[in-house]
Formats: sequence, C-alpha cells, structure tokens
Amino acid sequence: MEYEQGEAEVFGRLKGQILERIDLSREVPDEEMQDLIDQVVLTCGKEQHLPLNERCRLKKDLFQALRRMDVLQDLLEETDVTEIMVNGMDGIFVERDGKISRYDRNFRSEERILDIVQQMTAACNRTVNESQPIVDARLANGDRLLVVLPPVAVNGPIITIRRFPKEPMTMERLLNLESISEEEASFLERAVQAGCSILVAGGTGSGKTTFLNALSEFIPADERVIVIEDTAELQIRSVENLVRLETRPAGAEDSREITIRDLIRASLRMRPSRIIVGEVRGAEAFELLTCLNTGHDGSICTCHANSTRDTVSRLETMVLMGMELPLQAIRRQIASGIDLIVYLGRLRDKSRRLLEITEVAGMEGEQVAFNPLFSFRETGESSGRVAGVQERIGEMKNIEKFLRAGMEAG
Repeated sequence: MEYEQGEAEVFGRLKGQILERIDLSREVPDEEMQDLIDQVVLTCGKEQHLPLNERCRLKKDLFQALRRMDVLQDLLEETDVTEIMVNGMDGIFVERDGKISRYDRNFRSEERILDIVQQMTAACNRTVNESQPIVDARLANGDRLLVVLPPVAVNGPIITIRRFPKEPMTMERLLNLESISEEEASFLERAVQAGCSILVAGGTGSGKTTFLNALSEFIPADERVIVIEDTAELQIRSVENLVRLETRPAGAEDSREITIRDLIRASLRMRPSRIIVGEVRGAEAFELLTCLNTGHDGSICTCHANSTRDTVSRLETMVLMGMELPLQAIRRQIASGIDLIVYLGRLRDKSRRLLEITEVAGMEGEQVAFNPLFSFRETGESSGRVAGVQERIGEMKNIEKFLRAGMEAG
C-alpha cells in the first residue's frame, strides 16, 4: 500500500530525525540503525497514538529506505518475481509466471529513485549520469540491471531488473513444463554431444538464455568451454574447465571498450573445445561464423529473430555491420558453420515453447537451405492454456558429426 499525504509527511519527518542522529563519519551497523529506528518510531507512536500495525510498517519501511532498496526490497526477496520495471514516478510493474502487473507501492519521489540508481550502479562499479545516462550491468547476485536516466528517459528514471533463478533451468524442468517433448530433448542431447553448432533464436522474453542453460548440461564434462556475454547471465555448472568472459564499456579513465568481437578473437587463443556466446547482436557475427568454420564445432549462441528464416537474414545483416562481404559468401559461411536452429516462442497464454528445430542443410542455389525436423502444432486451448503437440516432421540429412561421435542422428 502507498502512504497517504499525512503518512508520507510522518515518514519524511522520522527519516530526517534518524539521519540527524547518525554519525556519517563511520560505518553504522544494521543493528544500531534498527535500534535508532525503533526509538524514533516509539516516540512518534506515543505522541500521535499510532496503532501497532502502523508502527511496524514504519519501522520496516524506514529500514528499507535507509539500508536496503526501499520499495523494491520486498520484490527482490520474492522468488517468483522474474522482472521488476520502474517507470519513474508513473509506477512499478512486476512479472510473475510470465504475466505483468502493477505493483501496489511506489517511490515517494524521483530523488529517491535516483538514490537507489546510484546505490545499485556504484555496487557494480559503474557510473551513470546525464552525460552517460544508460547503464547495463550485473548485480552482485547475478540479476541484470538496466538504468536509463533523463533526459533520455522522458518520464523519469527507468530501472529494469531481470532476475534469474538461483538454480539454472534444466531440461528435466522444461519437460515438466511441457516446453519441449522427450523426443526433442533426446535429439538435442545427441546433437550437443556430437558437436553440432546450434543457434537458439526467438523474440524478447522467449526464454533463449534459459534454454541455453538447459542445453549446456549436455556438454561433455571433460571439455574446455569459453562463455562470452555482454552481461554474465548463464549458469553453466556441468563443465569444470569453464572460462567466463564479459564485455566492458569504455571507462571514464580512458579504459578501452572490450567488445564481444574482442572476446571471440581472444577466446580462439585459449584452446576452447566449444565457444558459447550469450547473444549475437552485431558485427561480432562475422567473428562467430569464422570461428564456426575453423574447427570449433559444438558452439552454441542465441539471437533475436522472429522466425527460423528470419534468423539467417538477421545473421547476414549483422555480418554486414562489421565486414563488407558478398552476400553469397556470408550465406555459405552460415550454411557450413551452423548445423541447427532452435526457434523458441511465447504463446498467447504467456507460456514459452520450443516451436521449431530446423537443420541448416547447405545451399540450394543462392539461398540457405532449411530442413525442418520438429514443429509445434497447436490443437486448441484448455483452461486458458494453449494445448498442442511437438511433432517430428523430418530427418537429419547431414549426419557426419553424429557418425563420428558413434551415435545415430534419429
């Protein structure tokens, strides 16, 4: 619940009294802060005859405002919240189970939002201000933080926190959620172990990172894996010989920007068995395709796209962002470097499903050839949930990697 105007005045006055009593020249322990809050609220409660529930609420909110993340603290402690969105003073929205709703509390002022922004970014060793109004960072607990400040953000400071589960998604859990069929999971397990290069594609919020985490459990434990990300999100735990690399923006002290392209180039000199790129979104697509075509089989990456065919078009565009090459040369690189495209989608009931698994089957004339293997077919709707079946609609054509690994493609 939000405070009424009179309650907000009481809160502001008590907060001011506490700040006046704190010795800011030293570190004040949480216990000492809580004792001070208890004293101030007790005195105020007696003077204004505040009921017990109001006093308890004031104590909690004052502590969160002074020592935690204010109104965001409760949300950060809820395990079922997957996204927190602060739209300035216009409100706070949260995502639970794929559904977005308005939170019933809000910050008391834009200045308080800015305080929280500075607190979060400082903890990430990042700077955000009017001259550098956008920051994309990783919090200490692994959650992803995006901040946009005015004047870029017209309706006030914007905070988006994407939260990740403590335990990474597993293929078993995806099976229980009916996001994938047992036949598809078995096929992908063999494909990963055989060293097929896989591109996981889908729209925003379709679960690409989550799915990549699940795929990674099939990587043989004795391999050396290099993980490259803009912001570290992946939780790969099945591999012991694991190297994690993260990009770095240009710093205030003339520190050079480190891009995905830089990290892919560096990773090639680290003797990787596989390279995993959290998301391909720009000119680094050229380095990635070069990597896939120079003996680094089994690499996995994700890409934003609206369909399987659109994925190839997106790759072509991204390569051209960094290198002027004939379109046919790019398509040949895609056709020879990528074995499978796994396309994910979010249905109207907000559930995430594997919609297609498609083999990249070489070239047909001047176009990349596709060989659909699995497809999701909708059969209706029951109790608000979309029903459907994942069907096998084709067989692998290029099975050399499976044969070399001593397994069947089927």
